[in-house]
Amino acid sequence: MNGKNFDALQLATRTLWEVKTDNFDTYTDDLQGIVVESQVEKLRYERTLALACRFNFRVGVRSPAHKVALELADPELKGLIEIMEWC
Repeated sequence: MNGKNFDALQLATRTLWEVKTDNFDTYTDDLQGIVVESQVEKLRYERTLALACRFNFRVGVRSPAHKVALELADPELKGLIEIMEWC
């Protein structure tokens, strides 16, 4: 979509997914900050792109800490992030 390949399409709900498989909990505090800053910027763009194309947008992460960090960095992501411990 506009040069962006999303990780998954949930057709029944018209939802595009972006899944982050980082081992976030093993990163140093500094690295966690760098990762979150980078990911939030990209997730904002991807969400805007999905919504412009009339798709819902969701994010999958491996750990609760990663979810919390992303939501604190951008409160607009709250409610869009699912924990996927299996990935």
